Amino acid sequence: MTHIPPFTPDSRLFPFKSRWFDSTAGRVHYVDEGVGDPILFLHGNPTWSFLYRGIIIRLKKRFRCIAVDYPGFGLSEAPDNYDYTPAEHAQIVTELVRELGLKNLTIMGQDWGGPIGMKVALNELSNLRALVMGNTWYWPIETLAAKGFAYVMSSAPMQGQILRRNFFVEKIMPLMVKHPMADEVMHHYREATSSPKRRIGVAELPRQLIDSSLWLGDLSDQVQDRLRNVPLLLTWGLHDYAFPRSYMERFREDFQLTQICRLDAKHYIQEDTPAEIASAIGGFLDGLPPTNAGVS
Repeated sequence: MTHIPPFTPDSRLFPFKSRWFDSTAGRVHYVDEGVGDPILFLHGNPTWSFLYRGIIIRLKKRFRCIAVDYPGFGLSEAPDNYDYTPAEHAQIVTELVRELGLKNLTIMGQDWGGPIGMKVALNELSNLRALVMGNTWYWPIETLAAKGFAYVMSSAPMQGQILRRNFFVEKIMPLMVKHPMADEVMHHYREATSSPKRRIGVAELPRQLIDSSLWLGDLSDQVQDRLRNVPLLLTWGLHDYAFPRSYMERFREDFQLTQICRLDAKHYIQEDTPAEIASAIGGFLDGLPPTNAGVS
């Protein structure tokens, strides 16, 4: 059965060709723009590749920029036989990386794109050049704030609000940007989550903050053992109460080679400060060896 995307993005805001990959979970949407060493951009919740538009526009003249929508997000198919876990998302992204044959790869992750990106990095370590992480994590949640958020958003009443009223897009996203998003930008997030079926993945990820604790624990161990010598750039919104500066210190403890770009932004740094992020990534990668030297 042919997958029909939920809507067509406005080419003035998202001036990229939509591409499709037949993954083991169904048809997955991605964009692949520019030339040069590849950068893979991984979104969180409840966003999609649209989140990275301002960064891709600025970097595609120098880098090959790839951004993918997980199954059930953005323009990708929302499969019935899929649990929408981060482990599954990481597997689907890994399939795409291998299909495209990406080498000398930089992976950027934010929100759930962080742990998903770390797992992809572990799967593709021999092809990895660097990591860029912003307002994210890769270990079992520990703070009272994170646990409280997980339990509240996983409760039956809030799950109903997410599925029926699109609570995550309508209420949470506007609170987690420093600069209000234009109506046409919000329209793209609403259209990607235009029906309860298109919100199943959005509703599941808060539950996975607890349900994926074992997966996150194993991931954290592997990151410390196998990724600690990978060059890391942290692009961090300083006004994000969900991911405080203490999270940056956890990254710096586990990685030997870190740079930090502090941003005047809240959680969705790609909406608040795309130009600053693009500039930081360009400068960071320019300062690295041309190959993945130093990765053990």
